[in-house]
This record gives sequence, structure tokens and C-alpha cells, in this order.
Amino acid sequence: MVDAEVFSFEDRDGEFNVFDFLGCANNGLYYEPPVNLLDLERLLKRGVHHASALRAKINILKVTFVPTGYLSRSEFEKLAFNFLVTGNGYLELVRNRAGGVMRAENRLAVYMRRSSDLRDFVYLRNNWGSKFERLPGRDVVHIMEPDLRQEIYGVPYYLAALSSIELNSAATKFRVRYYRNGSHAGFILYATDDKIDEAGWALVKQELRKAKGGGNFNNLLLRAPNGNPEGVKLIPIAEVGAKDEFLNIKGVSAEDMMTAHRVPPALMGIVPKATSGLGDAITAAKVFARNEVAPLQQTFLDVNDRLGIEVFRFDKYVVERTDAAA
Repeated sequence: MVDAEVFSFEDRDGEFNVFDFLGCANNGLYYEPPVNLLDLERLLKRGVHHASALRAKINILKVTFVPTGYLSRSEFEKLAFNFLVTGNGYLELVRNRAGGVMRAENRLAVYMRRSSDLRDFVYLRNNWGSKFERLPGRDVVHIMEPDLRQEIYGVPYYLAALSSIELNSAATKFRVRYYRNGSHAGFILYATDDKIDEAGWALVKQELRKAKGGGNFNNLLLRAPNGNPEGVKLIPIAEVGAKDEFLNIKGVSAEDMMTAHRVPPALMGIVPKATSGLGDAITAAKVFARNEVAPLQQTFLDVNDRLGIEVFRFDKYVVERTDAAA
């Protein structure tokens, strides 16, 4: 009779799914977003290349933005951050007593909702929606990435890379556990020695469970007088393959993230693996400025036409070659 038991050294981590809603459901007060906005924010802490690419775009937009009488650079940075992460950016127009616009202030996109009447907006004061603030539609500027299924909320452009972000994060977590667990991916303890009773096996299982984290390099003494030398075997599982797969998964998922964001690796602080490097950073920056930065700037400049006032103004993104790089 074979006695087999499987146990894990780590508890299962909580998972989340950004697609919590199939559409923009109306709950009577406001429309639900098509994706979970809080989970989009959490993705920033899971994908290194994902966060780096977003930060590169935000920094470029920040340095090219020219403050106006309505919008400061700090408020614009918040707006750009919200827009790039969630696909939605919100500005609240602060008016004077005569109804004229004095300034524009950013509102956090993860808490902003479109009201059920599709005219006004609802700003949640907690995650449950029990406390909220209603904002008149005329005082809110909504900047959104277009979606093919609805026109109430924007969706971020990088949704196709969500699986790659999760895979990259999962590979890193696995590698951390791999080292904490004694640099192996698990093993099978195969025992046929009948000299060890059930109490002895219970003690072995207890000690093996302790062999994680701090002290996982401690030796385990197993004594079985007159036992069979072949009665206990430790069979590693994918010890060498785990290392190779980790590197492959990290590399492929990182490439997927960079492809989705369309940011050249030379602008993201990536260390080149080959002697040929990552190419000319100046040339990459110029192409990036024309193909990616300029369209982003135009998205914000279009708001000026909607409002009839100049809220946004940008300088051109100019990259000069230094003497050292010439």
C-alpha cells in the first residue's frame, strides 16, 4: 500500500482579475467601469517594465508641458499619470462667481464615475460607494482612451499585455520562493523502509515543513537502525529546468510589455545583454517623440478646442546630442 501526501511550503496568494465587469452596468447611481480600476493601479507594482514604460512617458510629457494660467505642472503630472494608467483623466474646473474658469484640478480616476443620467459625475469617497460627491458635468473634463464596446469610460491601451505582466510577476515570485525554499522547486520523498514507524514519518514531515525561509540550509538527520540504505530517496523536481524557464519567461514577458507600450528599451534604463547594445538612444528618442509623444500631447491639446480656452500648452520634445555622444 502506497501512502502519499502533498503539501505546500507557501500559502496561495490572492489573485485578482481586472475584468470584473462585462460592461458598464448601471447600479442606479452611476455606471460601473468596464475594468477594475484599482487592479490597474496594482499592476504598477507587479510589472517592472510596465511601470518603467509608463514613467518614461509621464516624464517626457511633464518636461514638455508649459504651465498655463489654468493648469500647473504638478496638476498636469497627476492628470497624465491617471490617464496613462487607467485610460481616463479627469479635470475639475474651478469657477469664479461669474461662472468663468479660474483653474483646473486633477481628480483621481479610480474614484470617478459617470452618473446614471450621463450628464454629471460621481466622485467616490470610499471603495464601497457609500460616501460620494456629485459633480456637475459642465465642471468636469473627461479625457479618455477610446473603446470599441462603450463610450462611457476609457480603457488603457496596454490591456493586451495584462497576461504578460502577471506572468512576469508570477515568475519573480516563484524564483523568490525557489531560493527561500533551499534553491529547489520541490521534491518527492520516496520511502520504502518499514523500520520507520508512523510517528517517525510524522516527525520527518514536521522537520521538512520547517526547512523553508530562515534556516532552510539546516541538515536533517534520519536514523533507522537496521534499515534499508535504499529505503529513503529524495527525488528533485525540475531543479535545473526551473532556472532556465525562469529566465525565458522573464525575457519573453518583458518583451511583450515593451511592445505594448512602444517605448524603446534604450529609454527605459535597461542594461543591454549583448555587446551590440540597444542601439543609438538619440535616434530612438527622436522616433519615439514623433510617433508616441506628439500623439499624446495632441490628446490633451484637443481639450483646448472643447473648452475654448488654453488649458494645455506644450513645447516640442527636442533631444540634443551631447559632445560625448557626438
